[in-house]
Amino acid sequence: IDQMMEDEDARTNLIVNYLPQSMSQDELRSLFSSVGDVESAKLIRDKVAGHSLGYGFVNFVNPNDAERAISTLNGLRLQSKTIKVSYARPSSDMIKDANLYISGLPRTLSQPELEDMFARYGRIINSRVLVDQASGLSRGVAFIRFDKRAEAEDAVKHLNGHTPPGSSEPITVKFAANPNQARNSQMMSQMYHGQSRRFGGPVHHQAQRFRFSPMSVDHMSSGGGVSGNSSSGWCIFIYNLGQDADEAILWQMFGPFGAVVNVKVIRDFNTNKCKGFGFVTMTNYEEAAMAIHSLNGYRLGDKVLQVSFKTSKGHK
Repeated sequence: IDQMMEDEDARTNLIVNYLPQSMSQDELRSLFSSVGDVESAKLIRDKVAGHSLGYGFVNFVNPNDAERAISTLNGLRLQSKTIKVSYARPSSDMIKDANLYISGLPRTLSQPELEDMFARYGRIINSRVLVDQASGLSRGVAFIRFDKRAEAEDAVKHLNGHTPPGSSEPITVKFAANPNQARNSQMMSQMYHGQSRRFGGPVHHQAQRFRFSPMSVDHMSSGGGVSGNSSSGWCIFIYNLGQDADEAILWQMFGPFGAVVNVKVIRDFNTNKCKGFGFVTMTNYEEAAMAIHSLNGYRLGDKVLQVSFKTSKGHK
């Protein structure tokens, strides 16, 4: 019975990310009621300060309405935000870790073609081909999230080492990050120590330059000053963004790695241009670590990004 209930729920319950800070629970409900009967709508707020954390859940009475809400409201621009609507999906073991990382893809392969290649193995929740911002060309790397872990395993079994038609290179298909293996976290932490030593120079000098920033940024940041590993997630610092960078770019870059609570681009008060840095808060440590590992050194336009956990000096 539980399983049946859960399946029902999985088809009607949506998570809505990236809501404007000022949006209320009633507004959330009325937005989604425009599609169909809403059983419940819940805006998630900071337990202490009471401000919106920028995401919520909407449960429809009817699965068809939920599906229609995804197709009509996902990607809708509200104020300065682009909202993201997807199935909330219960956190049962069946669906954990169904996110795949694919590399060695032909540069000409489009996202629909990628999905076609993987579609026979199960229901694809979302997929993304990483694109080089400067040239607009595929980097030959992609992510695909299946509905269930078993489907993802099937895809790995059949497609890892497979050479796509018209290509001379085999592709690599593996799980994006498996948080359940301590071995993995250990590997991660070794990777970081290796990296922090390698980037010892610039990072140190950057800290000097922004000595004023952690405090001045904290009280403005919509996360209410998330420092490091607070209960509301892991805060990631992105440095060397171009002045036209906006929240949508951060959302696109970090979204594929896992649950993003909020993103923020720090702008110049007078010109409203990005001042070169921003923050992304992610729920899970492993996903955040994977994002940092993959995106540190990433070229965005003509800049090379520095991505690291935000360190909160002098806190606690």
